[in-house]
Amino acid sequence: MKTKGIKKDKVNIVTLGCSKNLVDSEVMLTQLKGNDIHATHESAEDDANIVVINTCGFIDNAKQESVDTILRYVDAKEDGHVDKVYVTGCLSQRYRDDLKNEIPEVDAWFGTMELPMLLKKFNADYKQELLGERITTTDRHYAYLKIAEGCDRPCSFCAIPLMRGKHVSKPIDQILAEARSLVKNGTKEILLIAQDSTYYGLDLYKKRALAELMDRLSDIDGLDWIRLHYAFPTGFPEDVLEVMAAKPNICNYLDIPLQHASTRMLKLMRRGTTREKTTQLLERIREKVPGIAIRTTLIAGHAGETQEDFDEMMDFVEKSRFERLGIFTYSHEEKTHAYSMDDNVPEKIKLKRAEAVMELQESISAEINEGKVGKTFKVLIDRMEGGNFIGRTESDSPEVDNEVIIDASKHYLRVGDFANIKITNSSAFDLYGQPT
Repeated sequence: MKTKGIKKDKVNIVTLGCSKNLVDSEVMLTQLKGNDIHATHESAEDDANIVVINTCGFIDNAKQESVDTILRYVDAKEDGHVDKVYVTGCLSQRYRDDLKNEIPEVDAWFGTMELPMLLKKFNADYKQELLGERITTTDRHYAYLKIAEGCDRPCSFCAIPLMRGKHVSKPIDQILAEARSLVKNGTKEILLIAQDSTYYGLDLYKKRALAELMDRLSDIDGLDWIRLHYAFPTGFPEDVLEVMAAKPNICNYLDIPLQHASTRMLKLMRRGTTREKTTQLLERIREKVPGIAIRTTLIAGHAGETQEDFDEMMDFVEKSRFERLGIFTYSHEEKTHAYSMDDNVPEKIKLKRAEAVMELQESISAEINEGKVGKTFKVLIDRMEGGNFIGRTESDSPEVDNEVIIDASKHYLRVGDFANIKITNSSAFDLYGQPT
């Protein structure tokens, strides 16, 4: 008599949203595999019988993408291709009760801090011995490292505190252990992330400890680049700049989301600063770290934004000449401070204003890139694509910033290695070069 085989569960984790969500998915993947569960991240095979969707709930477009993804896998479940669908992350944290009623086909919903509960669905336990260990899903040569969770800022437009809670810093020793583990496994670049990296240490050490953390990370052998993201401008610890200038493996790069430039709008947004103070901060940053690449993000069409406010933002962008810039259109989010205000800027105007900012930034970026032609830069080679090697300079973070393109038919490079590249040509958002 032939016995029937028992098919072992296979789990596929699908990640939506930001790099902070990606780190959460990597921790989940590590815990599942540590419990001898067959798990993958965004498998191209599409053969998993259990799907865990790590959702984003930041703005309308992200929420819609998350809902669409949930519905796609619910349909797959109804068609018999998937046995179970679990949902976690920010959207689930924020709208769990509503979503349970609207999409009852989902087998279970989990919040942003409920990984141990999710693991119990697999008869698995959260393994403390895996703390600091992480299977990365990015290319092995770079990895995101989360230094804190949550946010204490009162920004009018932001729902992150509703989804992620209060700011909680990760202890320095724990971060160092995780960084050493990543480097041991081949990571050459670490990107420090948090909802608010500026606040790091205030809860644990009763002082801002970001500079100390970066200084100690820079002493790790084999760690070539350390890159800082998501620094809140108000209360920015300027001792970070001293460490950045002194340590060659800390990238001269700063991601500092400013959100607006009009003092009136900054007050409405509850950002705790003014245009004058912001300009002075940028001047000090560039003075203390010559050649630094500053990335910022802005918001177009926040409730109450007038044409005069927007014109001031455009003037600020033109004068500040940011090396890197992105912009969102305002999303009117429930339970935020701004939700009580009239969302009075039409969507068409929001989009038009965002496009105008990016057109201005394109011209600024083109001028900056043109000035790099003929110069040689240390470039980290990320991948091969379309007959070219694609890399990044110290001034560029993966996925969001400029890239360096090298013709693979003429030059051989290894993905994950550094190379000295002479820039031969440029466009608004890319550089072209050849090895020296």
